Amino acid sequence: MPNIIKNLKPLCLMLSIPISNIIYCLLLNNANRGTHSLVTDLDQSVPFLKIFILPYLLWYFFIFGTLTYFCFKNKRIYYKTLIAINLGLLISYAIYFFFQTNVPRPDLVGNDFLTMLIAFVYNNDQPYNAFPSIHVLLSFLMIKAINKYPGKNYYNVCTVYTIAISIILATQFIKQHVILDLLSSIVLGGLIFDLVYHIKLERLGAAWLRGQYQWLNVRKRSANDIDELKNPSQQLGVRY
Repeated sequence: MPNIIKNLKPLCLMLSIPISNIIYCLLLNNANRGTHSLVTDLDQSVPFLKIFILPYLLWYFFIFGTLTYFCFKNKRIYYKTLIAINLGLLISYAIYFFFQTNVPRPDLVGNDFLTMLIAFVYNNDQPYNAFPSIHVLLSFLMIKAINKYPGKNYYNVCTVYTIAISIILATQFIKQHVILDLLSSIVLGGLIFDLVYHIKLERLGAAWLRGQYQWLNVRKRSANDIDELKNPSQQLGVRY
């Protein structure tokens, strides 16, 4: 219990992910800005496999579950991964605003459980803003993070890789994204994570503290200068 309480505040930082998603829902989940198609002949040959809706929906639990694991095990990896996620989301939203794409979806046939799940996803997420894929982007960031985690072992590496890769494949097999969406997400995720990982958070914190200290010194000197102007007699050593 004390460990949970100690990590409660860092865990709350994950709320930044659904908060930033509000931007997407309110401003971007529509075709108001026109759309482009990135479908290739190779995409046409990818089969539609309904079973992959399961790992696709597992994405939400996977991302927050993996981040929670890092939060308890290694704060440095946790913070850097969370920064990379939010930076990746903001860059993706900017791309969506200026270059909106669309993905053609197949007609759904049947009333089985898997078809209903896919219909739920289709109805709640319009077929726009696919380049890059956020599902792929965040899943790949989890792979990058587990590779940098000092406590990685056969079990946690296999778990992250298996789930992440199945989610990435799911974006193709349930026709939520095309291949170029997948590739762009991996490139973007790799660049962002490497950039964030090599930034020294401790140095940034120290630089911020130095800035605050210098700012306080400037204020103190300014206050002293004002006092001296108000009492020039003190400078001259005059006594009354």
